[in-house]
Amino acid sequence: QVQLVESGGGLVQPGGSLRLSCAASGMIFGIYFKNWYRQAPGKQRELVASIISGGSTNYGDSVKGRFTISRDNTKNTVYLQMNSLKPEDTAVYYCNYRASSSTGWVDYWGQGTQVTVSS
Repeated sequence: QVQLVESGGGLVQPGGSLRLSCAASGMIFGIYFKNWYRQAPGKQRELVASIISGGSTNYGDSVKGRFTISRDNTKNTVYLQMNSLKPEDTAVYYCNYRASSSTGWVDYWGQGTQVTVSS
């Protein structure tokens, strides 16, 4: 059974940093995207950062220059380094793996980790 487990969330002051981790267990074939999403109260889930199988990365406009996505394939883990955090970054952050299959895309989700940016 595939599991994605996020960790590293917490309370941080504005301007601070956090590093989120997403550890995957179980076999997943055909992974193409490893993503971080976030969802703030009353808002839609939004894509924060992606790393594609070839290694290229993409970021949402609101986090460009502040967040960095990376991966360690030997540990089956993807990271999100978040710097210069702002109160508007407060949200539940979710790890997502998107894999291709014979029937289309398959999404795997973690349970989410809360990030709160407040003084």
